[in-house]
Parts: sequence; structure tokens; C-alpha cells
Amino acid sequence: MTAPDAAPSTTLSGGAPARATVDLDAIAGNVRTLREHAGDAGVMAVVKADGYGHGLLPSARAALAGGASWLGVAQLPEAMALREAGIDARVLSWLHVPGTDFAAAIDADVDLSVSASWALEEVAAAARTLGRTARIHLKVDTGLGRNGAYGADWPVLLDAARALEAEGAVRVAEAVREAEKAGCDLEVRHLANSAATLTNPSAAFDLVRPGIAVYGLSPVPQLGDPASFGLTPAMTLTANIAVVKRVPAGQGVSYGHQYVTQRDTTLALVPVGYADGIPRNATNVGPVSVAGTRHTVSGRVCMDQFVVDVGPEAEVHPGDVAEIFGRGDAGGPTAEDWAQATGTISYEIVTRIGSRVPRVHVGGAR
Repeated sequence: MTAPDAAPSTTLSGGAPARATVDLDAIAGNVRTLREHAGDAGVMAVVKADGYGHGLLPSARAALAGGASWLGVAQLPEAMALREAGIDARVLSWLHVPGTDFAAAIDADVDLSVSASWALEEVAAAARTLGRTARIHLKVDTGLGRNGAYGADWPVLLDAARALEAEGAVRVAEAVREAEKAGCDLEVRHLANSAATLTNPSAAFDLVRPGIAVYGLSPVPQLGDPASFGLTPAMTLTANIAVVKRVPAGQGVSYGHQYVTQRDTTLALVPVGYADGIPRNATNVGPVSVAGTRHTVSGRVCMDQFVVDVGPEAEVHPGDVAEIFGRGDAGGPTAEDWAQATGTISYEIVTRIGSRVPRVHVGGAR
């Protein structure tokens, strides 16, 4: 029988009801594993989007401790944050818009991806102003129709880059046959993401740039779970139960009564919701472990909370820990389980965890 007024079994510092515990040793270990898969190629650990939600600076330092020789980010402010924290490893930033402060990037020794003529012109202008040579990575659209020069734009970009390289304004650091044919002096060629790093050694070239695998999640779950690739999930998301109550059969739960109890039972309130990154479409499908038993979100996920029907015999108390996802120990849910339940990918599950959830970094790889 549940005792709703029982004393909490754990106490949280600062009153935060949830936390994302990040194992930095796991990140370092994952990078070591990726280095083995990369062969002679270097490893660029991608730490964009706040280290895929794991924390930019701790993740970057852990990745470097694991043997990464480069760090990759999408946006320039992320690269500048690494530099301001004293991280002096090679850093590549690849997604920019007109008006970006390329001078600050060049001055901070940040490598810049260039996908279009406007970007090349702005980078070169900034380099001339500083009297320095900018390191650029020429990005080609390989078929996704996203970032990168496409079709006839590619040789135009190559010709312009070659002229600027001869001038000394830029140094080209990426492209392959056509760039070499155009006379560019290539420093490094890179293509492979997490999936290619783990499954296609021929794509390694000079440098691989894994992202999600750095954090211990499988980029190809259809081919294997993290353990099958030698990876360890780094993040565990937990919350302390706020309220426990007995309710009768026929009780509607949460907005719209999308869940109705079928028997006299016990409900446990977990104080995180879609404001914290819990998918709203996890309603009635999201897996949660409470008191060592796996359950499912019961009813609509709200902004700050969701409810779990833990059954009539559960021994659950306010303050007990609910594990939302982790490594899957003892049958607990994983980020991939949440992805499968909500029709998305594990990348989104970990990255969307909001800033209201404190990151607690553990391990010695700092």
C-alpha cells in the first residue's frame, strides 16, 4: 500500500525536481571507441547544440580527453564560447548567415565552412582587414539539398577560392577531386558522420566528425544498440515524484482525460513536462521506470508534469526517483525507447531537454 505522506527518499539541491546526469567518462570512452573505428583519421567531436544537450564545455573537454583532435559546432557563438573558455583545439563552425562576425572568428583561430560565394567574399574581406589568412572548408551539397554549394555553383566557388588562396586571404581545408583539380592546396578532407564512422571505414578520409555517437547513442539503431558499437549512453534523466495518490476506477487523468483508470490504483506525479523537453506526444506511450518497475505515461503530458499509473500494489512515495531514460539498466527506458515511442530519433530526445533541467556532470574526464 502506498503512503502518500511518506518522507522523501532523496533530497534535491536548490529544489530542482529533475536533473540530467551526464557521465563525462562515458563521453571520453565513446570518443576512444570512435578513434578505433576511424583508423588513421582524426576525430572531430561535434559539440553543437550545447553538446547535444549534454553541456557544451564539459562535453568538449571530455571529448578532448578521449582523444578528439577537433571540435565541431554549427554556429559561430558556440565556437567563440569554446575559445573564451580557453579551449585551443582546432574548431570548425559551419552554418552562417550574411553579416556574421567572421573577423572575430578568424582572430580566434576558428575554421570556417564556406558554402556560397557571399560567405567566401565576407570571410576574405574580414581576413584582409585583419591581415591574416582565414582557414576555410569548402562545403559541397552531397545530395540533401541543405547547406553546401550545389551543381554549377560548386566550380564557381572553387575558382573563387583558388584565387583568394593565391592572394593569401584564405587557405582551403576541405574538398576533394574537383578542388585538387582546380589547384587548391587541401589540408584535410572530411565526410563521415557517426553512422559512417561506425559502419563505413572507406569514408574516413583524413577526419571523421561524429556527433550523436560521442554521447553514446546509436546513429543506426536498426543495425545495433549502443553496446553493440562499444558505446555507453552518457545522459540519464531522472525526476523526483512530487505527489502520490490513491484514486478509484474510472478516474480521468490529466487534460482531456486521455487516460482513465480501469481499477482502484495509485497515481504518481512526475514534475517535468514539455517545457522541460518531454515530448507532448508521449501521452500514453512514454516509458518511465518507477521503483524499479517500468510503466507508461498515463494521460496527457502537460507543460510541467505528467502522471504515471503505478498500479494498486506499488510502494511509491513522494521524493522517490522516476527514471525517464538512461542506459537501460535493469530494464529501464533509454532515449531510443522514447524515440521509438514518440516517432522521432534519439538525437531529438536528448537535445530537447530544456535549460530548466540542471545538468549534473560526473566522472573524471573534465
